[in-house]
Amino acid sequence: MISKDTIEFLKHLAANNDRDWFQANKTEFENAKTDLRDLSAYLIGEISKFDPQIAHVLPQDCVFRIYRDVRFSKDKSPYKTHLGAYISPGGRKSMAPGYYFHLQPGQSFLAGGKYHPDSSELLKLRNSIVNNTEDFLNIFADKAYKKAFGEMHGEKLVKPPKGFPADHKAIEYLKLKNFIAYREMFDDELLLSKEFPKLLVSYFKQMQPLIVFLRKALA
Repeated sequence: MISKDTIEFLKHLAANNDRDWFQANKTEFENAKTDLRDLSAYLIGEISKFDPQIAHVLPQDCVFRIYRDVRFSKDKSPYKTHLGAYISPGGRKSMAPGYYFHLQPGQSFLAGGKYHPDSSELLKLRNSIVNNTEDFLNIFADKAYKKAFGEMHGEKLVKPPKGFPADHKAIEYLKLKNFIAYREMFDDELLLSKEFPKLLVSYFKQMQPLIVFLRKALA
């Protein structure tokens, strides 16, 4: 369960995004980071029951750093105003298809899939969709999946990708640049409820067939 103190820390950080304030509130940050690590440990344990590939991932390898890379950014704010954890084989650095939770007051969400595949990965994913079209489309035909996530989230091409037929039954999916299932969780009170961790697991379980398909395609 997410602590109210964690939500409050992130709200205050958004209003005081500088090093002096952060250093003066370092204990609150450490508590918030522990909060997300504990949630990640719970999620790893529960998700591994239906996705064994993440069974041995460590929570600390899933939680992203709060420090921003400002070298090439006009915004020199030193800290992110959110916390995030990416649970996948190899943890956050692997970028293998997996499960993501984004914690930000009033803007929290969960997501899963493959973000920003490179050109060779995109080709593998598109070829796999063409070669296994029915299996792929059945993922989105599931009523529970539809209710939870709707359509795939993210950018797509205007025209069909080169080498793929414009009349293919999965053409709208073949145009995708990212393969992401997404659900907003903007209600902070929901995050603070005792039932929230279980709810999070239930949504991740619903997106698991998509994760498995994407992993197989990229293997």
